[in-house]
Amino acid sequence: MTKQVPPLRRGWTTGTCATAAAKAAFAALLTGDFPDPVEVTLPRGERPSFALAMTRKMDGAALAGVIKDAGDDPDVTHGALICATVRAGARGAGVTFKAGEGVGTVTRAGLPVPPGEPAINPVPRRMIKAAIDEVAAAVGGASDVEVEIAIPGGEALAAKTVNRRLGIIGGLSILGTTGIVVPYSCSAWIHSIHSGIDVARAAGLTHIAGATGANSEAGVQKLYSLPETALIDMGDFVGGMLKYLRRHPVPRVTIAGGVAKMTKLAQGLSDLHSKRGAVDLGELANFAAAAGGSAALCERILAANTAAQAFALTQAEGIALGDGVAQAARETAANLVAGCNIDIEILVFDREQNLVGRAPFKS
Repeated sequence: MTKQVPPLRRGWTTGTCATAAAKAAFAALLTGDFPDPVEVTLPRGERPSFALAMTRKMDGAALAGVIKDAGDDPDVTHGALICATVRAGARGAGVTFKAGEGVGTVTRAGLPVPPGEPAINPVPRRMIKAAIDEVAAAVGGASDVEVEIAIPGGEALAAKTVNRRLGIIGGLSILGTTGIVVPYSCSAWIHSIHSGIDVARAAGLTHIAGATGANSEAGVQKLYSLPETALIDMGDFVGGMLKYLRRHPVPRVTIAGGVAKMTKLAQGLSDLHSKRGAVDLGELANFAAAAGGSAALCERILAANTAAQAFALTQAEGIALGDGVAQAARETAANLVAGCNIDIEILVFDREQNLVGRAPFKS
């Protein structure tokens, strides 16, 4: 019998947790009491409730905190305390936002909020404002308040993200579009890719590089010395990056990766994760044969354990396997941005950052 795998548990975004904390703090500011649990409305109309992890009343302010539960998603903020301090603001100002401890500040153009603003994205801002308005309408108070969002320890957690590269300094971002974290959706990674492209375009860059990992990114830097804002940590999501570039083009795009990832791209895969497909050693043997490899070499490639081993076999015989892989990978990538006037280059690196294959820009 096949063992049934239980469904993965969904979680909540930092934006949802910040909304719950802000709503509870504002209610306490107006009434003296913290609602616990506190219910919030998500963008699609769901009404989840959250237990409060901490509360505090201060002179002219109230603070509440919610522990973020990311469900079964490997989210860097899982278990973090999301806090909101609410205090009265200027009359007629509405809801304004402030970055507290561990929440970053935007310093570059191209992100959803302008430079100088707390890194609290538009949907969480709307959710928080709606929650504040709901409380104000229920108890007869004014919605003119300052909401300070904090994540204790958030600056250390942000070091595990691409925030600094995007120009978000001092901590994490408050994110979310639906309010819900779907396990292993990798939505945060895709979001960072989109944000990286937006920042590069806003800076007027005409050449960006998407790399599958730190090794290939370092290899790109040896060749081009690109500014940090031109480097996109695309991971396995070359298809996601290119689809976004199709709508938001950059003239020159370098795609860099290791031998296995670029072989998968050459095979026609646009999601390079191991769960989406394996390296086809038969295809590598075909590339080797096209480059002049002997029948005996092709047989050894078919018997190889990994793409790295197949590349080592061809290098030992002076066969340029990497160039054939790069050219086929460029064809896959170019098809994803066809008609968008984007020139694509493919770079293939080994584990020592040696360039072992290249399909250069066409112009």
